Amino acid sequence: MQDNYSDDYFDYQVIQVDRKQSSIRIDKFLMDRLERTSRNRVQNAIRSGAIRVDGKEIKPNYKIRPGEEISVVIPRPPGDGGGVLPQEIPLNILYEDEDLLVLHKPAGMVVHPGIGHHRNTLVNALAYHFGEQNLPVMDNNQSDRLGLVHRIDKNTSGLLVVAKSDYAMTHLAKQFYYHTVERTYHALVWGEPEADEGTVIANVGRHPRFRQKFTTFPEGDAGKWAVTHYKVLERLYYVSLIQCNLETGRTHQIRVHMESLGHPLFNDERYGGDRIVKGTVFSKYKTFVENTFTVMPRHALHAKSLGFIHPRTGKEMYFESELPSDFQEALERWRRYVAGRKATTNNEFD
Repeated sequence: MQDNYSDDYFDYQVIQVDRKQSSIRIDKFLMDRLERTSRNRVQNAIRSGAIRVDGKEIKPNYKIRPGEEISVVIPRPPGDGGGVLPQEIPLNILYEDEDLLVLHKPAGMVVHPGIGHHRNTLVNALAYHFGEQNLPVMDNNQSDRLGLVHRIDKNTSGLLVVAKSDYAMTHLAKQFYYHTVERTYHALVWGEPEADEGTVIANVGRHPRFRQKFTTFPEGDAGKWAVTHYKVLERLYYVSLIQCNLETGRTHQIRVHMESLGHPLFNDERYGGDRIVKGTVFSKYKTFVENTFTVMPRHALHAKSLGFIHPRTGKEMYFESELPSDFQEALERWRRYVAGRKATTNNEFD
């Protein structure tokens, strides 16, 4: 018996060993059951702890037994797109070694090639960077994922970790699947959440009518399980600065979850944040908001921190990234505006 689950960057499978199965090495057993997967990739997954038997990590020479349950987290096999065009695009790399690199992605950069975006993506830049280092080709290097085990949206800024070896990619994929990676985002949202902190648990999936959008499915009968923890960092009456910690990593998860609470991200055109959601009817306020949209012409979301276990050393790695200038300027504008309103209305707002 075999249960499957797939994400953008890895596959998860649970395989129940038949009770009549003879005892053979687990890598040989899995080679016959995993599509387009090399023996080296299977062995890397075993060594990284991404393949478990009855919930326990095992060694590559482990021999399976009838009735056992094998769980597999493994990077997606390469596509057949014929590789990626390397482009010399500057990268803001915060850390790099032989196994991985951590970088800051600017807002406006697409992570990997797709329809309408075949050039000038992060993957094009990584292909050039890896080529300059004469890296040995990973099993996945001919696909458009090129070492990626997670992503952030085009107009989201912040931190990403990229694998430089197949073993590192498998190890990181395991960490993302088992939710042991620490990811913190800062977002500017419309309005003020009632509670200082909370958790949104609602499946996220593609909108049934508007295919470029995602939406929540509270009953859990569609979409994928998604959990976002949030904490209010600063209340500015009309908007709030919040911190979000992801337990899962679905497409548009924070944007969709906050919109479902009635607090869409500031200037998020896809989820209703590019209009005045909270505030007065005065033309001066409308002009202020429109000018702030111009200052930050994208949704207000930044991948602030990233923590994980280094695949080779086992060391805890932690990185932080400052808010980019557009986000910081928009935040400062709101602080000044609210302070000014308080000063002129005796702490009362319209």
